[in-house]
Amino acid sequence: MFAKGIQLSLLIGPIVPIPVPRVVTDALESVEVRTATGSASGFQLKFSITARSELNTIFLLAGVNSTPFTPALRVLLVVTLNGQPQPLFDGVMTNVQVQPGSQGQPGSLVVTGEDVTKAMDKQDWSGLPFPAVPVEGRVALLCAKYAPFGLIPMIIPVLFPDVQIPIDKIPAQQGTDLAYIQELARQVGYVFYVEPGPTPGTNIAYFGPELKIGVPQPALNVDMDALTNVESLSFTFDPDKGVLPVVFIQNQLTRVPVPIPIPNLNPLQPPLGALPTPLANIKFMKDTAKMSPMRAISAGLAEAAKSQDAVSGSGTLDVLRYGRPLKARALVGVRGVGIAYDGLYYVSSVTSNLRRGEFKQSFELTRNGLVSITPKVPV
Repeated sequence: MFAKGIQLSLLIGPIVPIPVPRVVTDALESVEVRTATGSASGFQLKFSITARSELNTIFLLAGVNSTPFTPALRVLLVVTLNGQPQPLFDGVMTNVQVQPGSQGQPGSLVVTGEDVTKAMDKQDWSGLPFPAVPVEGRVALLCAKYAPFGLIPMIIPVLFPDVQIPIDKIPAQQGTDLAYIQELARQVGYVFYVEPGPTPGTNIAYFGPELKIGVPQPALNVDMDALTNVESLSFTFDPDKGVLPVVFIQNQLTRVPVPIPIPNLNPLQPPLGALPTPLANIKFMKDTAKMSPMRAISAGLAEAAKSQDAVSGSGTLDVLRYGRPLKARALVGVRGVGIAYDGLYYVSSVTSNLRRGEFKQSFELTRNGLVSITPKVPV
């Protein structure tokens, strides 16, 4: 029990994690979990130890997994809040650090790790052919190898498909499974990440456009007396961030590149502000001339969407007061800040910190315009 109403469960084991012994949970001092768009999620566990602590032996034996052929040590964190269990993190251990105690004070043992994508980045499979297999099929085949980690692929079909004819060219894998999937995502303007859930022991491997739609999380309330549920929240607006990308499509007969401006008209990332970000710059994407027309357009749409988030916010909250852990890569409402900054936001990153007696989170928000487009922010 870390705090009133919060139960933290720690499971560790090769591939299939099991509940840790009582000596491990009793020595656990703090937990930090980081989730952000554009990067792998990570965790850090801090334990209090002595020279004779059993944890030294446990993590020494568990840490012998540095070769590509040794099962990775999986770490699963499950938070039970008001009787509802939900996975906070699911990944593999990457590092163990020990700081011996001194002057009668106990030492510390820090375990760090990354999400399941770390297991996908251990072995180089360069040269593996995928004849006549579309991008979605290649991603599905690569993710299938990690079913023991509870990996469930969620693959969105490519908006502008470009299937190569086998007699013309056979695509082949370059690098590790993770590196190749990320490269495929970059080529079509998609993102790839793994997040825990929906139930403990399972993970969703998402390959698709960065979605900024869906049911928003409970609103973050500022300066609303008893309804206030955040400790701090501030916003900034950068009017010079807006970029109009210009892609180049090469005429196969004349070899002359044709410039095409790409507006930010992505239905999967609708405007969250009534006053959109002004276009302050033009970015010429000259590398797209080497791509097929479909890939060039996809890359332009991804760049257009990325450059529009001129409004950003950051803050902290107490999970017990908020009522549930805030999740990254989802929408959330904001109330009580003012007409320019109230409304819906996209949660770009969340860092969870658990210690004895508290569960707090720091977060970052983004939006592509000022003034809310919704007359009423969902509570």
